[in-house]
Amino acid sequence: MNKLKVYIASIFIISLTVAIVSGPIDLDLSLYIQFFLVYLLFTTLYSHLKTIVRTGNVNVDYSISYGFSFILITGPLGLFLFEIINRFYIYFYRKRTGTADEDEFLHTFYNIGGPALLHTIGYFIFYALYPYVEGIPFGFWGLLIAIIAFTDFISSLLLLSVFKLTGNIGSRQDAINFIKGRSIFDTLKMALSNGLLFIFLVEQHWEAVIALFVLNYLVSRSAAIKNQSIQHKMERDRFEQMAYTDFLTKTHNRSYMNKIMNELNHTEENVALIVSDIDTFKIINDTFNHTVGDTVIQHFANTIKSHLDEGDFLFRSGGEEFTIVLRNRDFSACVELLKQIHRDVAANPAQAEYKSEDTTIYYTASFGMYYFKTNQKLSMKQAYIHADDLLLQSKRLGRNQVAVMQDEAVSVQDVDKAVERL
Repeated sequence: MNKLKVYIASIFIISLTVAIVSGPIDLDLSLYIQFFLVYLLFTTLYSHLKTIVRTGNVNVDYSISYGFSFILITGPLGLFLFEIINRFYIYFYRKRTGTADEDEFLHTFYNIGGPALLHTIGYFIFYALYPYVEGIPFGFWGLLIAIIAFTDFISSLLLLSVFKLTGNIGSRQDAINFIKGRSIFDTLKMALSNGLLFIFLVEQHWEAVIALFVLNYLVSRSAAIKNQSIQHKMERDRFEQMAYTDFLTKTHNRSYMNKIMNELNHTEENVALIVSDIDTFKIINDTFNHTVGDTVIQHFANTIKSHLDEGDFLFRSGGEEFTIVLRNRDFSACVELLKQIHRDVAANPAQAEYKSEDTTIYYTASFGMYYFKTNQKLSMKQAYIHADDLLLQSKRLGRNQVAVMQDEAVSVQDVDKAVERL
């Protein structure tokens, strides 16, 4: 932290020194105050639109800067005084509203010194090169974009130094990702806004200045609202996913199963509802331990998932019990797929670590499948009961078995018996 304080203090002192050495404000005081108040009004309005942009592993508080157009009119000292008032207003506002960072006071000095110093560099470059491009078509805009891009790059390097000192960036790749995260469109928007403001201020077209500020404010506010809406949606989606996902297997849980079953009740489609269960799972837990048992459950879930299509569902409906919903298949295709899953489970044992050694765990599973057409007469809940009864039947037949049945409402093809043991 001491290194960070020295670094920020150095930038602030250098910026202050350069501003003083550059000379007094070469502008009528009343005109400077007018510029100052207009810029301060809209800059403080923008500060309330707090947009967080993630670049690499770092969150950056982003807002458009009008400092370059201000310094071109008022000079380095004029901008430095403006940044002091502006940044301390933001500091006290955030302290009052409880939105200030832990080191907000220290960051305020960086936010004064850093931008003021960079804009001062751009200021001297602009007035040194402008006579050479003044007569070239779009020379003014080309120079402005180049300077904004250059100072933005230097700003990224200064921020990287801050993040390095605070530990927010720990690798070279993090630094590269941060640099890549800086948008060229933001640079162009900043160059266009500052260029137009400079032209309007030189000619004192106050209506155009106010209109440009208002336009940028409305665009920024719209972007901030949209960004907030997207963040809220992402948070809702993430919480919903957590609520419907089984932690151990990353499959859907029973709550999501109930939701999907309610939805499928109204689709009037042919589905196969399969209830499956790992055989003698208690013996696995008692012989080894619950960690090994969890590994077997994960292996079982992954084996089933490897056979399913996009429209199918897999739910962990109990401890070692899983429920499968097969869609867009006829009865014969569902039976054949279930036979493949059944064979694959028995033929591919789980690998687990037990007593610091790799152990092969052989296990089998039993399945009960009920094939039917969803409608009001037979709900998914009733079909689940039928499939569960078929699972119990396969268990009574000696485990490692499959029992299937289809509802009478579904036309039978290539099936001789309503209930089959496979």
